[in-house]
Amino acid sequence: MDKSAFEERKTISAPMHAPLRHDSAHKHVAGSADYIDDMPEPEGTLHAALGMSDRAHAEIISIDLSAVRTAPGVVWVMTGADVPGSNDISPTGRNDEPVLAEGRVEFHGQPVFAVIATTREAARKAARLAKIEYRDLPHFTDVTDTLANGAALVTDPLTLSRGDAGAALAASPRRISGEMRVGGQDHFYLEGHIALAIPGEDDDVTVWSSTQHPSEVQHMVSHALGIPSNAVTVQVRRMGGGFGGKETQSNQFAAIAAIAAKRLKRAVKFRPDRDEDMTATGKRHDFLVSYDAGFDDDGRIQAVSANYAARCGFSSDLSGPVTDRALFHADNAYFYPHVRLTSQPLKTHTVSNTAFRGFGGPQGMVGGERIIEEIAYALGKDPLEIRKTNFYGEPGSDRVLTPYHQPVEDNIVARIVDELERSSDYQARRKAILDFNANSRVIRKGIALTPVKFGISFTATWYNQAGALVHVYQDGSIHLNHGGTEMGQGLFTKVAQVLADAFQVDIASVKITATTTAKVPNTSATAASSGSDLNGMAAYDAARQIKERLVAFAAEKWAVAPEDIAFVPHHVRIGQTLVPFADFIRQAYMARVQLSAAGFYKTPKIHWDRAKGMGSPFYYFAYGAAVSEVSIDTLTGEYQVDRVDILHDVGRSLNPAIDKGQVEGAFVQGMGWLTTEELWWDDKGRLRTHAPSTYKIPLASDRPKIFNVRLAEWSENAEPTIGRSKAVGEPPFMLAISVLEALSMAAASVAGYKHCPRLDAPATPERVLMAVERLRGM
Repeated sequence: MDKSAFEERKTISAPMHAPLRHDSAHKHVAGSADYIDDMPEPEGTLHAALGMSDRAHAEIISIDLSAVRTAPGVVWVMTGADVPGSNDISPTGRNDEPVLAEGRVEFHGQPVFAVIATTREAARKAARLAKIEYRDLPHFTDVTDTLANGAALVTDPLTLSRGDAGAALAASPRRISGEMRVGGQDHFYLEGHIALAIPGEDDDVTVWSSTQHPSEVQHMVSHALGIPSNAVTVQVRRMGGGFGGKETQSNQFAAIAAIAAKRLKRAVKFRPDRDEDMTATGKRHDFLVSYDAGFDDDGRIQAVSANYAARCGFSSDLSGPVTDRALFHADNAYFYPHVRLTSQPLKTHTVSNTAFRGFGGPQGMVGGERIIEEIAYALGKDPLEIRKTNFYGEPGSDRVLTPYHQPVEDNIVARIVDELERSSDYQARRKAILDFNANSRVIRKGIALTPVKFGISFTATWYNQAGALVHVYQDGSIHLNHGGTEMGQGLFTKVAQVLADAFQVDIASVKITATTTAKVPNTSATAASSGSDLNGMAAYDAARQIKERLVAFAAEKWAVAPEDIAFVPHHVRIGQTLVPFADFIRQAYMARVQLSAAGFYKTPKIHWDRAKGMGSPFYYFAYGAAVSEVSIDTLTGEYQVDRVDILHDVGRSLNPAIDKGQVEGAFVQGMGWLTTEELWWDDKGRLRTHAPSTYKIPLASDRPKIFNVRLAEWSENAEPTIGRSKAVGEPPFMLAISVLEALSMAAASVAGYKHCPRLDAPATPERVLMAVERLRGM
């Protein structure tokens, strides 16, 4: 091919950093994207349903399942005694989370037995026929109840300490203290939990699971069946949302389906009803934050002491690392000269709470922002002024060390905030709002600008690894498999772009395939915002290996130096010769060049000593800032979000279109957490917000009326991540704290901004109204 022909095809359609659409976006819209419940069922497939406890805490005296067993369509009724291996699916190995409860139940809705029937409806109807006799025991569902009655812990607490917080607090010119309740949140994914287990010969079983952690499901199923992990294959093509709720909570459904499938030698599908799903699966941890802070007349923080007590539920699940991460982010973007932070992961008689987008970081950050807000009202200043005063310093200053002793070496928060303050016209708008509130009797407005600094990496260091398997076929098409899972966030598209860029081919040449434990073993959960970082680098490593072999082949065949060989759009340039990619690959195959590679990546530079509370658990930090403007009705407490401006840091974006969508979605989900999404248990320990009729996620009409979202296009990761990008899944979730702060300002206006309203989260209209009435009485 001559040079002019090459010049006509000098670009590829989807390199890294291009705003390519999500690979399944058109399928989502058209309804043609296959989820597990869309898959053709094997002939004779059976269906499972749960038999759930109607007590919060009780001993099981007797169980009569005779009516269940004789109900129409019932094939088998499974109890904890029928688990052939270990009746435990605890992700931390604490042996505190049974597949099915035996002898005692510890939350209302805990699964006690499972019904396997010919239809899903038959299984669900039969499950209601059980007769269980209980001996009730004392139950504590709330953090305050638990603290008043012994405060048992589900896992070891953490302490982060630097300097002498006690002495510095005592010596501080000014001091504030208080408490804040930070509510939990249901994941409310569009696709609930589901598992389809298909038995094979010998010990083999294949499980299709809606999970973010295929390897953990594999290990939990093998654990429950009492067979080796190599007999269990777990597959995931896509999930209809995950948000952390499918990191550990998929284990139970997969284990029950697999046990039944092997026992009955028939395929078993398990898809719980939405009410059962919400009742039996964990949620975001809610916290009671107690804080004490010392500061000077300029608002500069001298010391902070805070305790983060969390409602964890009946078992440990991931409460240890979640409450750890709350402490890691209690500082947000602010330097504490002296600090002592403690976690208190409390055992409660509720479903075990679990991972949720941000993994404890949002709760820690909200507590830290409350301290800033308290200081601002105490001094009569704009909270933004207090924030700027307390930002971490530039590298080399004496204000860079976090409470866990990791220096902040990539700090761009001041630049992000300054740029957003100007572009959003924050100062002029704040003045206009102050003027408006001075002359408005009923409607009051508020505005707030809040920053985000979020650490990226799993704090469990061993999870910071990933594998990928890449095949290049004779016709030049490429097969991609890696350990990450696709839950709508665009991970598969981004990693495919990495390969397309590496080989300089169109994205259409890269086949995205389902995640499976049979191809890439020992995968880490797709969580901690690390999916693209880890799996993108693993895929890149696989491509590097194949390209090195291809370069060696070309150098020998064409007798040129390796440095004279390059992969260019749709071709390989060998000296002065341009060979179409597909032709080149065919020649390499004929020369017996290996065209397959297993890539691997582990995050460098990170280490963490939990016992000492010291280390560098994060590879880098992602930053962002948001300005939110709200209006509240002081007679009803109702409100609306009028405008939001966001500037967010994703480094050099792998895909700006997908990343912008992630920022928008995360913000709205965070706004729901802090405003409308309220979890409520009654005095019998029953979760009453267990359906769309009682649990209120944001609607399309709740989105900000004006919603301006920009990526910091000038940013580039200082660390050599894939394409110098940064994680985007979790950090923008916390930008919604600006909405809570703006509501606080609007409420504070009724008392002349002299008192911090101390709004708890979620700031429902009821809470806003109560805050307004309380402030009016001051």
